[in-house]
Amino acid sequence: LTTRIKPSICSFEVTVKPARMQTIRASAAPKAVRASRQAVKPQASLKATVSKVAQVAGVAASSLALTLAAHADVTVKLGSDTGALVFEPATVTVKAGETINFKNNAGFPHNVVFDEDAVPSGVDADAISRDDLLNGPGETYSVKLTTAGTYGYYCEPHAGAGMVGKIVVQ
Repeated sequence: LTTRIKPSICSFEVTVKPARMQTIRASAAPKAVRASRQAVKPQASLKATVSKVAQVAGVAASSLALTLAAHADVTVKLGSDTGALVFEPATVTVKAGETINFKNNAGFPHNVVFDEDAVPSGVDADAISRDDLLNGPGETYSVKLTTAGTYGYYCEPHAGAGMVGKIVVQ
């Protein structure tokens, strides 16, 4: 790795060899050479420093992304943007303890009723259901599921139209 620094008075060449041996060459007017011998110290190249900073920044960004992903909440729309009577997305996968937000979008009123025959054993479907209707745009219902398994749910007013969904808790 060779780095050349060329100020207006003199020029320097720093060579870093694999065995960490360093070569410094200086050429300039005699007075500048004497002054430079005392003031010049070998330094890591700018390219190596920038590379190291980029590596650290990349690791930090990756860690942050993984942390945020591990604690991400999920939003399920009640009714599609086109007005279809569906949960969107129809199936979601979450980690135990994550929050699932159901948000009124279109075609309301809606509710979220968990089917007692389609939840893991020991889970009280009534306790996690929202029987009351969400009537206004943007109204929400949130639930945290802590038991691993598959949860089937539906919208009572629109179940006949196929408004059903599934949550897989890992």
